[in-house]
Amino acid sequence: MIKFKELLFIPLIFLLVWIGLKWYRIPGQVNGAVAPDFTGYLANEDSLKLSDFKGQLVFLDFWGSWCAPCRSFNRDLTQIFDKYKNSRFTNESKFNIISVGIETNKTHWLSAIEKDGLVWESHISDLNRLYDHVALLYGVREIPNSFLIDGDGQIIGVNLLIEELDEILAQRSQK
Repeated sequence: MIKFKELLFIPLIFLLVWIGLKWYRIPGQVNGAVAPDFTGYLANEDSLKLSDFKGQLVFLDFWGSWCAPCRSFNRDLTQIFDKYKNSRFTNESKFNIISVGIETNKTHWLSAIEKDGLVWESHISDLNRLYDHVALLYGVREIPNSFLIDGDGQIIGVNLLIEELDEILAQRSQK
């Protein structure tokens, strides 16, 4: 016969598992924080810094060629980029995307960029999966993951849905 005390342990275990999963999904950076600067490396070995984009709205997107939800998000993200790439904004000069490839295979990564039509120029990766130095800096433990960074370098959105990103960009754009 099961005792009452033993029955209490079952919901407690489920609660602990749920809290653990929530913690795992939360990145290390939050809204209002200053976005850590980094140097990332493009496929051709050139480098770029987040600080090179000062004065711009930057969507920092962590994704992988092997990640089905990431690839699905890419379709919507390309539409957002096309919609806002030539827009003028109230506080920023333009909108840009930096894609951080959480990868180990350069060929698969570059093939996915082409296949998904990711036409922006800023694609970086260490090819170290979740040990990518930018992912570690931002506390990313799972993908897809993203941050919207304003022209002053502050994080103004974390893990935004595409509709939320579109709404923020629409509000900040000059009509």
